This record gives sequence, structure tokens and C-alpha cells, in this order.
Amino acid sequence: QLFRNLEIFPILLQQPHYIKITVKDNGTGIPEKHHEKIFDPYFTTKEKGNIKGTGLGLATCYSIITRHKGLITLESKLNEGTTFYIYLPASNKKAKIIKETPEKIYHGNGRILVIDDDNKVLNTIDAILKRLGYKVDAAKNGKEAIAKYIKSIEDNKIYDCVIIDLTIPGGMCGKETIKELLQIDPDVKAIAASGYSNDPVLANYQNFGFSSMMTKPLKINELSSTIHCLINNSK
Repeated sequence: QLFRNLEIFPILLQQPHYIKITVKDNGTGIPEKHHEKIFDPYFTTKEKGNIKGTGLGLATCYSIITRHKGLITLESKLNEGTTFYIYLPASNKKAKIIKETPEKIYHGNGRILVIDDDNKVLNTIDAILKRLGYKVDAAKNGKEAIAKYIKSIEDNKIYDCVIIDLTIPGGMCGKETIKELLQIDPDVKAIAASGYSNDPVLANYQNFGFSSMMTKPLKINELSSTIHCLINNSK
């Protein structure tokens, strides 16, 4: 499926107009003896050390491109890198311009506790929530969060909402943290947050005691609407 004479591409694509996409790297390159096999399913050269490939990446690319009546080829030299060329039929139809309506961003007020072990995430969420009008407190693990929540009750400044990262290495996980919080305050309003969209807790967050869920990275419009609905008891 590799073609060196690029002049025949328009013929192979069955039309004179096409677009060309070039993807290049400066890696170790692919030996010429493998050029004819790299698009075969399960064929891989990444089997050294801790790096193990499945051989499905390029096979998937090839399948998608050929289904769109396109072609893919490559040039590669050892220790010089690899360049892939993708050719796809060009359409004469005018692209439809879809005007997106900006999603509403809700501002509010209240106290929010954010639990996450990543300082960058904490700083980002802190900045967003303060911009939206909220007072923010942070905890790097479940134990610290429990202590802060108890103090907020003692000071009669209870948090209006808690955002809990489900995965905290070396500390209380999100499921353990929400259990403790529910014992302290059965009415706690907690949002489960995770960077893993397939986390089973996200799919059944209510069964674990959470009021809502969000996937990372958190988007400002989604974050603002979720908190707004929880605090105001609206859907």
C-alpha cells in the first residue's frame, strides 16, 4: 500500500483534487524491511523494555483513511525520523458554518471546599471559582478535608459545596471521603471529579452519596452551572 510515485495519487484517489496532510517526527525511524507491514494489525516494533505496543494505532489510521477513499504512505530512515503522508479526497461542497451559542456562565456566592492532591489543579479551580464569586478553601487529601469540614460546622460557616477528586494517591480516596462527610453532615452537597471518564463511581455517583459528577479537565461553564444548581437546588 506504499507508493513512491506521488504523481499517481490523483488517479488512485479517483479525482484530481485532494488534500495532503504531513505528520513528521525525529525519532529512531522505521527499518525499511518493516515498511510493508506497519499497517498490519498487531504488527509492532515497540517491544523493548517497558514500552509495549499493540500494533493497532497505524492499523486503525489506515482503516479510517481508506474508508474515506484516501491513501497513506511514509518515508523513514533509521535515526533520522519518519514522515507519514495522508491523502484525502477534497470536497467541492461548501462547508456549513455552525454558529455556536455561548453557554451561560453562572456567578454566585457561597463557600466551596476543593479536594485534590495536584497543586496545579487546586490553583486553577481556585482561580475559576473566585472569578465566579465564591470563597474557596482547599485540601490536598481526605483527612485534611474532614478536619476543615468539621471546623466549618463549629464556626457556623459550613461549606455550600464540596468538590472531591476520586483518586488521591497515598490518601483517602473520594469514596472514603464522601462516606466520612455524610456521617458528619448527611446534607453535604458533593461533586465527584475524575480524569477517568470510565470510573464506575461517575456512572453511579448518587449510589455513593455524591450530588453530582464532573470529568476533568473541568470546564468553567459546566462547573459554574453544576455548582449553581446544587446550591440553589435547581435542575
